[in-house]
Amino acid sequence: MQAIERVGVIGAGTMGNGIAQACAVAGFDVVMIDVAHDAVARGVATIEASLGRLQKKDRITAEAARAALARVHGATDYAELEVAGLIVEAATESLDLKLRILRRADEIAGAGTILASNTSSISITALAAVVRAPDRFLGMHFFNPVPMMALVELIRGLQTSEATVAAARGFAERLGKTPIVVKNSPGFVVNRILCPMINEAIFALQEGLASAEDIDNGMRLGCNHPIGPLALADMIGLDVMLAVMNVFYADFNDPKYRPAPLLKEMVAAGYLGRKAGRGFYRYDA
Repeated sequence: MQAIERVGVIGAGTMGNGIAQACAVAGFDVVMIDVAHDAVARGVATIEASLGRLQKKDRITAEAARAALARVHGATDYAELEVAGLIVEAATESLDLKLRILRRADEIAGAGTILASNTSSISITALAAVVRAPDRFLGMHFFNPVPMMALVELIRGLQTSEATVAAARGFAERLGKTPIVVKNSPGFVVNRILCPMINEAIFALQEGLASAEDIDNGMRLGCNHPIGPLALADMIGLDVMLAVMNVFYADFNDPKYRPAPLLKEMVAAGYLGRKAGRGFYRYDA
């Protein structure tokens, strides 16, 4: 298994550019891949803006911010991933899409490269089945916003080797993150607990038990949560929330995981949360 010095990130969206930024700040060279040059450019611009905010808050020096940005290389050609010691897939939460991406990345990956998925709910065992070396595949679930959140879930599939888990743990620690190792199961640990709670908050709103503001204030002030569940759903993305709940409902075959009808309606309307300017709350453009 080769040393991890260069990291490939597939996906330049919210999670992908966050992972790329965290890696670059930690000193890794990063290639960030997406399907179109515009998407890559937006991802790099987001990293630059994020580093600028950290600099203004004195959490990073101007020199360190410039150095980190210089370590990020955006591209659309998967061939750029060939020399990466670790490739993290961070695409939309769709099984078919992730399988296509992983097959393509696996064709390019060098011998000894670790492949990982940032999936928040999809089976790591199922994803590992499409790569040539499933023992070098695992889940690396980062949390949004990646540069600020300390946790990384390392998910061991049925095929994942102990050496791969150990290498991933060491990598996460080099990023300054705290890794936890969990077994493969829908939602793993954090989302297994978190997403049904958010879904229940949506049911409460749907049933008119309280306003969105009062539901969120109740959980913040009564349970000491830093953010209310509906505001958190807007941050995660309601489409992502629905995708996760659909996986739970299908895989556990248990009606307690059924997505709230209001969640489905919001997604159908395009009210996806912060990224759409409207979810359970409205956001300035």
